[in-house]
Amino acid sequence: MLVEAYGEHALGKSQCFEWFKKFKSGDFDMRNEECGKSPKKFEDSELQTLLDEDDAQTQQQFADQLNVTREAVSIRLKFMGKIQKMRKWVSHELNERQQENRKIRTCEMLLARYKRKSFLHQIVTSNEKWIYFENPKHKRSWITPGEPSTSTARPNRYERKTMLCIWWDQKVVIYYELLKPGETVNTASNNK
Repeated sequence: MLVEAYGEHALGKSQCFEWFKKFKSGDFDMRNEECGKSPKKFEDSELQTLLDEDDAQTQQQFADQLNVTREAVSIRLKFMGKIQKMRKWVSHELNERQQENRKIRTCEMLLARYKRKSFLHQIVTSNEKWIYFENPKHKRSWITPGEPSTSTARPNRYERKTMLCIWWDQKVVIYYELLKPGETVNTASNNK
């Protein structure tokens, strides 16, 4: 009915509901209330400058400094990929000289440890390898171009073989063991 009476100047549905609520509560003032100001726009660079100065401020403190709402700051912080984390406790802060001394002492300690004994001595490597009892040599031969090369029969993988288990460090073989024919190493037990 309103649209028929007022055409394009008719109130919208939401405005009608608001007026109905006002009338029901006893407020019959028909004047339009002054709308709030649209939120002030601010640049991410302004917010980043405040973050650089002190990143421990609350969203409300940022909002007060930028003269915007806390919600606007929250949205921009999320957009910038910022999250809030608790700072770590450290026993005390070191001044520049103390930090430099600590770096020098650490480097000297690592250098002394390297000179005493390389950490590579502490690394032990192991491997297993099948060793065949019959192991024909696969050799290269000199031939005239266009002639076929001499052939060598490939060893049978299922013939008699044994497994060699070997452990070594940087310089020497520490231990090796030839398992009995048919024995292998698996995760369930060492020799099965």
